Amino acid sequence: MNNTNKNVEVGKYLVSPLSKLAHEGHYLASVSIRSGRGSGTHDRVLRFTQPFGCQDEAETYARSQGLAWLGRNFNVAANQLAC
Repeated sequence: MNNTNKNVEVGKYLVSPLSKLAHEGHYLASVSIRSGRGSGTHDRVLRFTQPFGCQDEAETYARSQGLAWLGRNFNVAANQLAC
């Protein structure tokens, strides 16, 4: 999985969007939502099955889903995604 430091801190949470190049040539998205530190760290990982045409699109989707999971609004118009 690739992560180019596109993490977002929201209060005590760290949202880390991830993307992976599948062998079919498309990208798959996932997001890590972490809270706590040290032995009290909790990390929830959401994986998505929808294929994306480029890495930026997959990571933007993952970030928006992570923030939505935290109850935040994060809207990106489809035409703002550059593939």
